[in-house]
Amino acid sequence: MKKVSFAEFGGPGVLRLVDAEEPHAGPGQIRVAVRAAGVNPVDWRIREGQKLGAHPVELPSGVGLDAAGVVDEVGEGVEEVEVGAHVFGEGSSTYAEFAVLSAWARMPEGVTFEEAAGYPSVVETALRIIREVGVQSGQTLLVSGASGGVGSAVLQIARERGITVIGTAGTANQDYLRSLGALATTYGEGWVERVRQLGHVDAALDLAGSGVIRELVDLTGNPRKVVSIADLGAPELGVRFSGVAGSVPEALAVAADLIARGRLRIPVEKSYTLAEAAAAHSDSQAGHTRGRRVIVA
Repeated sequence: MKKVSFAEFGGPGVLRLVDAEEPHAGPGQIRVAVRAAGVNPVDWRIREGQKLGAHPVELPSGVGLDAAGVVDEVGEGVEEVEVGAHVFGEGSSTYAEFAVLSAWARMPEGVTFEEAAGYPSVVETALRIIREVGVQSGQTLLVSGASGGVGSAVLQIARERGITVIGTAGTANQDYLRSLGALATTYGEGWVERVRQLGHVDAALDLAGSGVIRELVDLTGNPRKVVSIADLGAPELGVRFSGVAGSVPEALAVAADLIARGRLRIPVEKSYTLAEAAAAHSDSQAGHTRGRRVIVA
C-alpha cells in the first residue's frame, strides 16, 4: 500500500510517499480502507520533532491521526461495528491507503468522507479546552485564531452550551465567524481594544500561537482562565498548555450527535492527495485556514 512517511525530523520536505506493509487490526481495533485523513497542526508538530509527550515518535514514522473510511478488518473483541461500515475516528499513520483505528464512530447520514475526516481530533480538542478553561453558560469566551478547525468546533459547541463567543481572525474570515454565531473582530494592531468594545471576557483560548498570551491574561484578569494549544511558552506566564487528549470515543459520540442534529458543521477548505501531503502541511502551518484541510487517499 501507499503511505506518507518521514525518516528524519524537519520541514514539509521530509515527507515521502512510500510503499509499506499493510497494517492489521489488533484486539479492540479496526482497520479501514482510508477515504480521507484529517490534517491537524499536531501532525506537523510531530514531523518537526517538537516534544509532545502524548505522541512519542520512532523513526521512520507514518503521519496522521484522523481518518474516515470503510471498515475492512475487525479486531478481536470488537462487536459494535462490521466490515463495510462507514466510520470516522482516530488511530495512527492515517495518511495511507489503509489505517488502524483505536477509536471510531459511525458516520452520520449525509456526511462525506472528506467532511468526516476533519472532525475527530478537532472536536476532542474543542471539548477538552472548553472544559479546562472553565467557561460556563452565560459567560463570554474569547477565541484567538477562531476560523480553523478547532476554532470552528469551539464556536459551535460553546454557542450550543449558551456561551457567548468572541472570535478573532483575518479580515476574509469575519463573515465566516459570524455565520457560526460569534462576535467577530480582526487581529492586528488595536485588536485588544476592539475585543473590549465587544464585551467583558470571562475566559480565553489561544489556538494560533501568535504571541498573544499576555494580552489574553490581561483581558481575562486571570492566567488560569486562559488555555493555549499552540504556544509552548504559555506556562511561563502561568497559562495552561493543553496537549494531551481526553476521551476520543466520547468526543466522537458528541460529534456524531451534534452533526446529526445539524448543530455542528466544519467545512473542508481544501483536499490534497497523498502525494501532496507536504503541500498540505505547508498550507496548514501558514494558517489563515477556514475550516479543515484533508488528505484524500
